[in-house]
Amino acid sequence: MEIATSAVQRFLKTPDAAIHLGLSARTLEKHRCYGTGPVYRKLGGRIVYAIADLNAWAEIGRRNSTSDPGKGVCLPARPVRR
Repeated sequence: MEIATSAVQRFLKTPDAAIHLGLSARTLEKHRCYGTGPVYRKLGGRIVYAIADLNAWAEIGRRNSTSDPGKGVCLPARPVRR
């Protein structure tokens, strides 16, 4: 049985996913706890992220200018207390 290379989904552990996004691993862990981060999977005892999910989450915060409302908001890694 042969699987096409393009069909195989690549997963990154938290430290590598954080590097991919330009964040610290701790920030990514906080996003996971608060539910504000990218989609992740739990395989056994390990947390992994699909590269496509990391890119999709980063795309939410994309802006062309300061007046661009964008597609959405990447929320802070901790809840804002008021």
